[in-house]
Amino acid sequence: MTDVSDRILEEFIDACHSVARRGLVRCSSGNMSRRLDESRLLATATRSWMENISAKELSMCRISDGILLDGSKPTAEIAFHTAILQTRPDVNVVLHFQSPYATALACRSKDDANYFVIPEIPFYIGHVTRIPYLVPGSRELGEAVANAMQDHNMAIMSNHGLVTVANDYSHAIQNAAFFELACEIIAHGGETLNTLSEADVEALIALRHTAG
Repeated sequence: MTDVSDRILEEFIDACHSVARRGLVRCSSGNMSRRLDESRLLATATRSWMENISAKELSMCRISDGILLDGSKPTAEIAFHTAILQTRPDVNVVLHFQSPYATALACRSKDDANYFVIPEIPFYIGHVTRIPYLVPGSRELGEAVANAMQDHNMAIMSNHGLVTVANDYSHAIQNAAFFELACEIIAHGGETLNTLSEADVEALIALRHTAG
């Protein structure tokens, strides 16, 4: 791939492998993008498996419209990757994942889960938003996800999966891993599950903003 250093490509590939190694995606599910500069992003190619992705399965696209500039055809979800990067200058990495417990909760008909069961959720992620089911890869889904992520760092796509954003790979992967942990706790906790108090949640969110 031209105009992208080997180091950047290797870091992206390593991050993809890390996502898969943690069980956050299965086979060709999930996708990821990274801002290269003000006008370009690097993304996983359509139908690529993050567990064994190579440089041949990467796409360089324009952030403004998702047009492919170099590499393979990008993920079908390129619309929400570009839309998020257009409107969130603080974000460099967008990760769509489908870990088992988090996706199971995304498939519930009633959205009544309180995800603040461990301090890591309010501190690293904050409030979680949810959008209704929309056709994967559609313009409508891209717009809905981008709108939801204006003031959230984690979105649940009903009957589909999750999207998280961060400044770097480590934080994005950490968001996904901690959220999966919280969802596993919720799934096993039953009626006796104790969630954090509203005061504790707000204190942790405030601490996150103070810590930067």
